[in-house]
Parts: sequence; C-alpha cells; structure tokens
Amino acid sequence: MTRKHARIPLAVFLLMLLAPFEVRAQDVDCSDPVTQMEMTYCAEQDWQAADRELNAAYGRAMAAMKRMDADLADSPTLAGAADALRNAQRAWIPYRDAACAAYGFQARGGTMEPMLIYQCRADLTGQRTRELDDLASGLGN
Repeated sequence: MTRKHARIPLAVFLLMLLAPFEVRAQDVDCSDPVTQMEMTYCAEQDWQAADRELNAAYGRAMAAMKRMDADLADSPTLAGAADALRNAQRAWIPYRDAACAAYGFQARGGTMEPMLIYQCRADLTGQRTRELDDLASGLGN
C-alpha cells in the first residue's frame, strides 16, 4: 500500500471516532440535555430564540417611536425618538457581547465557556426585550 493510500483508512477511522460527538438538532432534547455539547447547543438555541423575540420587540418599540416623531413633526426640536432608540440599541449590542464575554471567564478555556456566554446573552437579551416592550407600551403601543 502506498503512503498516500495508507492515510485513507486513518482518516476514515478518525471520522468514525468523531461522528458520535457531533450534535445534531434532531438528536438533542433541550428539556434534558446530558452532555456539555448538548447543554451548549441548547443555550445557543435559547439565545437565538431570545434574539428573535428581541427583534420583534425592537420593531414594536421603533414603530412607537416613529409615531411619536410624527406627532412631534410640528416641533422638530422635540423629535428624534426613533434616532434615540436606534442609537441606544446600537450601543446595547456591544455592551451585551462584552458583558457576556467577561461572564464567560468563569470557565475560560473550558468546555463550559461557550455555554456561559450563550446563557448570558439569552438572559441580557430577554431583559432588553422586556425594556423595549415596556417602552412601546408606555408610548401607547
């Protein structure tokens, strides 16, 4: 067997070793994750769900701010609600990411670090969603 062909069985063997560790969405029960990979996967899914809710809340809050700006069209010096919200959200995203990166240092370099970061992002994103919903409802939305 040539040297080039000798590598093929080795590569197949390595793939077979790694295959059981791959996390697939259809295989993970996030109501009862068992392995660290599953816990991390589920934490990421929680964050993604929270992010979708945040985007919807941001849309509602932005619509309310734009209505406020429209109501203040006769007094342009008082308008700017939509810009203020946009600026606040743009500042909040880097804050969330930096705060959660710091939170992840509890398990720096370990397999738990990504899970902690995703959990933090889900928590802070949920808080921000509630803030945006409160803002929108306070403006009559």
